[in-house]
Amino acid sequence: MSPRPPNYEFQEWWNREREWALLSPKKPDESSSGAFISEAAASWSAVDLYAPIAEGRSKSRGRSARQLSRHLFLVLLRAALFLLSLPARFLSLLLIAIRRAASAPSDRPDNRLYRLIRAFLFLALFLLFFEVAAYFKGWHFQPPSYAASAEALEFIYARWLMVRAKYLAPPVQAMANVCIILFLVQSVDRIALVLGCFWIKLRRLRPVISVEYKSQDLEGGKVEVEEEYPMVLLQIPMCNEREVYRQSIAAVCIQNWPREKMLVQVLDDSDDLDVQLLIKAEVQKWQQKGVHILYRHRLIRTGYKAGNLKSAMGCDYVKDCEFVAIFDADFQPSPDFLKRTIPHFKGNDDLALVQARWIFVNKDENLLTRLQNINLSFHFEVEQQVNGIFINFFGFNGTAGVWRIKALQESGGWLERTTVEDMDIAVRAHLNGWKFMFLNDVKCLCELPESYAAYKKQQHRWHSGPMQLFRLCFVDILRSKVSWAKKANLIFLFFLLRKLILPFYSFTLFCVILPLTMFLPEAQLPAWVVCYVPGIMSVINILPAPRSFPFIVPYLLFENTMSVTKFNAMISGLFKLGSSYEWIVTKKLGRSSEADLVAFVEDTENRAESRRIHKASSDSGLAELNRLELTSKSRRNKRNRLYKTELSLAFILLTASARSLLSAQGIHFYFLLFQGITFLLVGLDLIGEQVS
Repeated sequence: MSPRPPNYEFQEWWNREREWALLSPKKPDESSSGAFISEAAASWSAVDLYAPIAEGRSKSRGRSARQLSRHLFLVLLRAALFLLSLPARFLSLLLIAIRRAASAPSDRPDNRLYRLIRAFLFLALFLLFFEVAAYFKGWHFQPPSYAASAEALEFIYARWLMVRAKYLAPPVQAMANVCIILFLVQSVDRIALVLGCFWIKLRRLRPVISVEYKSQDLEGGKVEVEEEYPMVLLQIPMCNEREVYRQSIAAVCIQNWPREKMLVQVLDDSDDLDVQLLIKAEVQKWQQKGVHILYRHRLIRTGYKAGNLKSAMGCDYVKDCEFVAIFDADFQPSPDFLKRTIPHFKGNDDLALVQARWIFVNKDENLLTRLQNINLSFHFEVEQQVNGIFINFFGFNGTAGVWRIKALQESGGWLERTTVEDMDIAVRAHLNGWKFMFLNDVKCLCELPESYAAYKKQQHRWHSGPMQLFRLCFVDILRSKVSWAKKANLIFLFFLLRKLILPFYSFTLFCVILPLTMFLPEAQLPAWVVCYVPGIMSVINILPAPRSFPFIVPYLLFENTMSVTKFNAMISGLFKLGSSYEWIVTKKLGRSSEADLVAFVEDTENRAESRRIHKASSDSGLAELNRLELTSKSRRNKRNRLYKTELSLAFILLTASARSLLSAQGIHFYFLLFQGITFLLVGLDLIGEQVS
């Protein structure tokens, strides 16, 4: 047998490797294991697999096995260090929570609901200790007999088993069944809306402008025929809007509409004298630019926003206007907003409202804004669009909409009887036979509340107001001359199902009945009610915002967390409790694209005029900067709050999750655990803007 020939290629490769290893510089601390570990902890990999090949080495050869093994080792080391740091990170989070609980001011919860939840918490803790004692006695596996009980604790536990099975579990199970039915009905309604949205997209249904306003070709370009354009009133209601007043006024004043056919009202309800002076200076600046803009300030500030709008509509010059567009202080309509909305009224004499869609400049600011974006995307993309296409009715969103003034006047105008004046006028106009139109492709920039305190107050107003309105207009709906189908839609779908039943079953089912079933095992909630159906509904809700799919689990948990606020607001509005008429302006931070508006103004106007106007308003601008600086400094002194109601519910759910371990209920345990942690994070104000 002939000997094996030598492998010269391998020998050449080996020599090149040795030569490269001798020539390459060696770090002086590379031999030290401690330095090596610290280097690994600083980066996932100390070896760049895609670095250029050193000179003198073969370019056709791949990376060596030693480099690959070292890279893999560093990756595993970094992962191990990360896992080892998890307890320290958890401890750090716990210490932050303890410091937050010790130093942060607490909110003032609704006394009635908070007392009930606190009593439920004490009862849950007592029952947990009682069940743990019974578990270690072995009574969970072999329940004691009432007649054969020897000791006092055994007698009490046997008596408790009899009471909960005979008297407590049946009503809890009955309430659970009612909530399950309401849950399924609301889910069917949500699925029907989504199917309607799919049909709209499949058939490409959308409102189309039948007639456009004329323009004439002159030497300087196209000039609008002003006789063809209707007179439009643009209103900007605001109250102490220091951060956003400039961009909202600028966005309205640069509308691509003949100036002789446009009148802007700045309706300032500010009680801060400095803010009033700043807004007046801004109005004067735009008056110097030739814009027909007026500043109005009420001496008697009653009725909140509804009173402000009602007072403005009483001016004599309003009778010369045919339409009114309303924009809140943080809204920025695009320059072609009027040209994309007003033409829809031409030829549609029964059209009262054209509503545009909201888009948010700060939707990716934090987790809270991302979750709000999911909800509002579904509201506009699905609810408003489907209702606008198929039944020509939906709730007015209060801003970014154009009203026919005749419809407002015939429907009774703005009323101050509720905190949802926008929904109030929409319902009354619908009962008078007017139609609404929603434009999903016309978008208006606005801002989402970034702190949980602002969001909670906003949601309280949005959910207490509809119940106030339902209580006031229920008889009017029955007496109206619209068809019974429209009456049924208003009462059962618009009010009861979407405004009352949704917060009722969400809070009752997942925050009350589910923990109760852990202490009353005779009453049960199926796993599909706890996990599967809510998961499917969350997927459906998140479809209009597909980029938010990674947040589907936080969205589901946070919606259940917000159910306590919505339930409390619904009850207070329905029964005229004290907090139902509370109106607090949602705090804005001024994150809108002011730079884009300034650039647009500079492009459309000549520079000489811009310099003149800038000089005229330089003093007010300097004063504004100084005051904004003081405002930012004062904002640093704010602290995050503690929310007692959410914290109490967190401990209730965590207690129920501990009780579910004794019954080996897997899905229920995980749901209660994560839902309790979510309530805890929200109660400690660890979601949204962190100001301390």
